[in-house]
Amino acid sequence: MRPPVRLALAAAAASALQIPLQPPNGANVQPVLVESDALADRVGAGNLQKRAEALYEIAELSVDEYGHPTRVIGSRGHLGTINYIKSTLDGLGGYYNLSDQIFSAVSGSVYQAKLVIGDVVPSFTTMGLTPATENKEPVHGDLVLVGDLGCKSSDYPDTAMGSILLIRRGECSFGQKSELAGQAGAVAAVVVNSEQDEIHGTLGAPSPNHVATFGLSGATGGGFIEKLESGEVLDAIAYMDADVDIIETMNIVAQTTHGDPDNCVMLGGHSDSVTEGPGINDDGSGSLSVLEVAVQLSHYKVNNCVRFGWWSGEEEGLLGSNYYVASLSEEENAKLRLFMDYDMMASPNFAYQVYDATDAANPVGSEKLRDLYTAWYEDHGLNYSLIPFDGRSDYDGFIRHGIPAGGIATGAEGVKTEAEEDMFGGRAGEWYDPCYHQLCDDLHNVNLTAWEVNTKASTFALSPFALSTTRSTANAGWV
Repeated sequence: MRPPVRLALAAAAASALQIPLQPPNGANVQPVLVESDALADRVGAGNLQKRAEALYEIAELSVDEYGHPTRVIGSRGHLGTINYIKSTLDGLGGYYNLSDQIFSAVSGSVYQAKLVIGDVVPSFTTMGLTPATENKEPVHGDLVLVGDLGCKSSDYPDTAMGSILLIRRGECSFGQKSELAGQAGAVAAVVVNSEQDEIHGTLGAPSPNHVATFGLSGATGGGFIEKLESGEVLDAIAYMDADVDIIETMNIVAQTTHGDPDNCVMLGGHSDSVTEGPGINDDGSGSLSVLEVAVQLSHYKVNNCVRFGWWSGEEEGLLGSNYYVASLSEEENAKLRLFMDYDMMASPNFAYQVYDATDAANPVGSEKLRDLYTAWYEDHGLNYSLIPFDGRSDYDGFIRHGIPAGGIATGAEGVKTEAEEDMFGGRAGEWYDPCYHQLCDDLHNVNLTAWEVNTKASTFALSPFALSTTRSTANAGWV
């Protein structure tokens, strides 16, 4: 088993870099209150591009260990990312109080994997935090179709013992499906997407019952399902060389040294990538937008404290943000009035997406934030679409703990529609981010126009909350 990379390597990773873009001025609080348009005008594509170039150079610190650039937690690339963020904030001359929040997290690496079904070698993905096949050797067995969606033990037939199971996506988590497969005696599991395209995900918290778990697109896996349902017998071979380790990682939190400390607004993005690539869009774009806003805010003063967070372990299951919110005391939770989430701000085949965070389904105040984003797009003659606020990113822990939240994005592995092509340009029928969770999520995988627009939109949403000291006495929402 490969030894986990510890936080002690952060200094070594940092020494290999020349940290660019030290923030301008910022040594003292400026006498001018923040104003939306002025703050937005300070955001430019040039700085964002330079930060992306620095981040890719940081991701390359992991090449010796992983064979390619990555910023997955525990890697030198992620430790370098943490140092880059902290060094940039330290250069602001005391505008922010910085704190580190160290916690234990699970990190998984897949070094090699193969899957053969019948006489076909299908294109497949591997689930995050998947264990290896037994003894890291190939396993053989019949391919057995699991009943229904594989979310209860009764879905697993007696023939699951010693077999490789084919499981439909839906209803329950990938981790639950893998665990039930292991409990049924399977030697590996293959999850088939409910849509035609590739499937990506994680098994989440490790279980001794998890088995090596692969993923197939709906287009590929659907054909195997049809064959098994028609009575055809298929055998399969699966191989996975993988490790799952416990490592130490950290969140970074920065809070203005002035402004009402009992009335804080927060922005955040995740600092890590998946193992498979450098993560320049996911979520380099979001975390760098947050960093650039923090830098430019240092030219102004605020009435409410502004807090920024860079979460670790998002790709392993929103670990860092959930840890942060769960660690807040009731008193500290009450001080945090709003959270804005920025995850994937620069997808190449982008759509301007606003989370449809309503007060009816979420903490009161979420809807006002949603409406600020939509108003900004409308004021600038830009189309936008509302997307489900379904807990897929780091805002989830905040709304579960009663903190209003919202955010914007540009799309992941979803497929752009023809209507969206008319609204935003790009290519219908293709993913918003064709390099989502892949090695090609590099410097060529960002749309600078979308990135700049969305970073400006984030400043527009921040400014009124940084200024307003009025809050509702009836609920946690802003008024």
